[in-house]
Amino acid sequence: MRGISVKIATLFFIVTICCSWGFLVHRTVNQLAIYQLPKSMRPFFYEYKDSIARNAPRPDQRRSMDATEAPKHFIDIEAFGDSAEWKMPVNWDDAVKKYGKDSLIKYGTLPYQVMVVKNRLTEAFKAGNRDSILFYATDLGHYIGDAHVPLHTALNYDGQLTNQRGIHDLWETSVPEAVLEQYNLRSRHEATYLANPEEAIWKTIRKTHALLNEMFAVEKEVSKDFTDSTKYFTEFRWGKDRRFYTRAFAIEYNKRLGKSINEQLLRSADQIADFWYTAWIDAGRPDLSPILPVPFTRSLRKALKKECRIYRHNQLIEKKLLIAKQVTQN
Repeated sequence: MRGISVKIATLFFIVTICCSWGFLVHRTVNQLAIYQLPKSMRPFFYEYKDSIARNAPRPDQRRSMDATEAPKHFIDIEAFGDSAEWKMPVNWDDAVKKYGKDSLIKYGTLPYQVMVVKNRLTEAFKAGNRDSILFYATDLGHYIGDAHVPLHTALNYDGQLTNQRGIHDLWETSVPEAVLEQYNLRSRHEATYLANPEEAIWKTIRKTHALLNEMFAVEKEVSKDFTDSTKYFTEFRWGKDRRFYTRAFAIEYNKRLGKSINEQLLRSADQIADFWYTAWIDAGRPDLSPILPVPFTRSLRKALKKECRIYRHNQLIEKKLLIAKQVTQN
């Protein structure tokens, strides 16, 4: 069992290294979700896609300033008992009655945080507050992205309990950074209304948690073909030498996992679009055109249509339109 201060301190170290999905993927999934929105929403989100993508890591960055932030990014399912992912109340108030607020905060509140931000986004849509819509839509994308990372659902969140320390960074950062150009970054999914968003995010938590055994097992299997010198490299960061998985190991690990990480990336984007759309529907389908900075002209519509076509052909990286890659190159 871990105390909350230990958990927060350790997770802050992890986020310094790998930043949840990694800044690269958080920015990517927020951008991909925009192309899945209906025509009534897409112009607004397209106009602000740069902000929505670039600011996707913001909740991670808040951890150094806000002591309450860290638990919002994970939920240690095993801490709540056998098969807790199926037994825990999906509603926050019911969960507090069953486990107590302190226990929930100690072991993470991720799925409940998704609902908090979704409801705030709904209110922002109702108010027609452009800045609030952008703020909560961006943050909502981040937390939904976290819900698709298996190690955000486990007590063994960095392989520290199985002598696989560093697997957190390997899965969500090192692998995508090494092979993103090979990934499928398009989806046929179109934003869908979620009649029960609480159940939807818990369904995601269950699916994500189910990936843990495979990701740990594959790491051990791949390790058989590597020596310590080819599996790890050491780099001086934050005042001391630290060990990381090599690029060669990350590439082979991804190969053995197959499409697993790529599929979680796409599922993240799909669900982000669903939650944005659901918040907008629940707000009464407000017209977003009055809060655009300038009218969405014919030329802008043509540009959006062209970019959506590029997205559907999986050419965002090739055409240098993936904002996450632009940021890393600056």
